[in-house]
Amino acid sequence: MPTTSTPSRRTVISVLVALGLAAVAMVTLGATGVTAKPVNGQALAVLEEVPGPETGPTCAVDKRYVDEETYGMRPDVVDAWKALRAKAKAQNITLCVNDGKRSRAQQQREFDKAVERFGSVEQAKKWALQPETSMHVKGIAVDIQPLNSASWVDKNGGALGWCRRYDNEKWHFEYDPAYTTNGCPPLLPSATGN
Repeated sequence: MPTTSTPSRRTVISVLVALGLAAVAMVTLGATGVTAKPVNGQALAVLEEVPGPETGPTCAVDKRYVDEETYGMRPDVVDAWKALRAKAKAQNITLCVNDGKRSRAQQQREFDKAVERFGSVEQAKKWALQPETSMHVKGIAVDIQPLNSASWVDKNGGALGWCRRYDNEKWHFEYDPAYTTNGCPPLLPSATGN
């Protein structure tokens, strides 16, 4: 008579834990590349894998751009963005996030496109960063359009922690709460500082 073995309690628990962790990873990182909103307190390494939206609705004040959601960013950055947007709206300025949170893979695609467009890695580095150094991957950067809205942020955003970082990118802003008290740091010539 054949014998059947019953899995041990430890095996069953191990399988259930593994399934639970897999479910959490799928929700956090997105099973199909589409992600749910990140959970407060996520480790930075996990946050850097969370993709941001690939696109968004058309920007209300300039149809050439989109206005992405801010999911995937750190919660404090989202709150700071909402405060900045409210201050702008109070002054009849519309801010559109043409590009915000990116995963490492999304940033690599952006960098690869820049290499193709500009013909070399060195030239691409003037306009795009590799994933390990991008603040979009860290979830603290937004590219604001249209440019008159970005100009308003350049003049008014520092008080709320938003500063433009690169001289050649009038649309790129990064959030750091220290900017509210220390002011914005000097502009770098480009993303690589060259």
